Amino acid sequence: MKRAVTLSALACLLAATATAPTAFADGATPDPSAAPAAKATHAKKAKKVVHRTAPTLLDTVPRRGTLRVCTTGDYRPFTSRDRKTEKYRGIDIDMARDLAKSLDAKAKFVPTTWASLVADLDGGRCDIAVGGVSITLPRARKLAFSEPTRTDGKTPIVRCEDKKKYRTLKDIDEPETTVVVNPGGTNEEFARAHIKEAKIKVHKDNNTIFDEIVEGRADVMMTDASETLYQAKLHPELCSVHPDDPFTFAEKAYALPRRDTQFKQYVDQFVHLAKHDGTYEKYEDEWLK
Repeated sequence: MKRAVTLSALACLLAATATAPTAFADGATPDPSAAPAAKATHAKKAKKVVHRTAPTLLDTVPRRGTLRVCTTGDYRPFTSRDRKTEKYRGIDIDMARDLAKSLDAKAKFVPTTWASLVADLDGGRCDIAVGGVSITLPRARKLAFSEPTRTDGKTPIVRCEDKKKYRTLKDIDEPETTVVVNPGGTNEEFARAHIKEAKIKVHKDNNTIFDEIVEGRADVMMTDASETLYQAKLHPELCSVHPDDPFTFAEKAYALPRRDTQFKQYVDQFVHLAKHDGTYEKYEDEWLK
């Protein structure tokens, strides 16, 4: 028994001696270059770091062959959808087709609403949103905007016999007045911020909303001056109130994904050229003059 214990202890001692580092006389240390093979065996290979750039629509759209364009189709003269043919027309529709062509692609229009426009573009349903989109700070928190296409502002449109009756917000904000709004956009936002006494009536179809005033079911709508001028042409019974001196200042532009700087720069340049070579003015004149 004693012999077995002694042998076991000896075996442990030999094992420990084999794995211990070699001692050198006079406290000398081993030469690092003496065992390069061992180091090479245990050294880990360094991983190659590859820096990838985020894809940009400036490259994706030409490869895909389509530019996906979110638009409401209910805001003349900027965007209008024919319910029978389902075709789109308008100032910004023409501009979107030109933009797509410049990218060797075709425009594919994606229906949206004013309430869902931000979420649709931010969520990747489309590459750009057009159609009289106003630049606002809440929208700018989630989207980027191109160079502005035009300056605009909220102003009333009323029956022509009431043109002198509804000139100021104070004139409009009376209990007997009915203000009609389309839901989800800056028109409703403006009305709810400034109208406290008058009745606010929500009409979901922006294509027929002006008939509410013509037929006497509403008295006033406050929308962008450009739309009031166009609708007054379509409805002789209606008149735009001081379109050259609106209640607010606003700019219209094209909404873009917030993080795609290269695509935004390209669209900025496209708008800049169209504003200065007569292209945008030509499309605008076709609808407003």
